[in-house]
Amino acid sequence: MTYLNTTLTLALTLFILPATTMATDGADQDEIRTITITGLDTMKYDVEEMVASPGETIRIEFKVVSNIPPAAMKHNIAILDQGTDLDAFVMASISATENEYIAPDMEEQVIANTEMIGGGETSTIEFTVPETPGEYTFVCTFPGHYQAGMVGILRVDG
Repeated sequence: MTYLNTTLTLALTLFILPATTMATDGADQDEIRTITITGLDTMKYDVEEMVASPGETIRIEFKVVSNIPPAAMKHNIAILDQGTDLDAFVMASISATENEYIAPDMEEQVIANTEMIGGGETSTIEFTVPETPGEYTFVCTFPGHYQAGMVGILRVDG
C-alpha cells in the first residue's frame, strides 16, 4: 500500500503539477492583446493607427503580403520614441543593411521593432507601451518606404 501511495504521489508531482503550471503560463500569454498589421506592395500598412494604454504589454503580429522578391521589397515596423527626428533616423538607417536598416547609433530611439521580412513571412514582437501618453511614430525602415508613406502612429492614451 505504501508503494502505491508513493508511486501515485510521484506521478501527480511529475505530471499533473507541471501541466497546471504550463496552463497558467499559457493563460497569461493569452491576456496580451495582439494587433495584426500587414505590410503591402503599395508601401503602406493596413493599420496606420494603434491605440494602447500606458504600460500595457502588446503583441504585434506583422505579416507581409507581396509578389515582389524580398531583395527588392521587404518591410518591418520600427516604433520610435517621441521626439525622434524621423527624417534623420530614416536617412541614417538607409545603409544599416546588417542591422535591419536601423542605424546602430540611433537604436536607443527605437522602442521595439520587427525583423525585416519579405512576402509570405511573419514577425512577432511583444513590448511594453511607454508610460508617457502621446503619439509614437512607427515606420518601415527599408530604403524609400517611409518616404513613400509607410508610416503610422501608436497613440498612447493616458
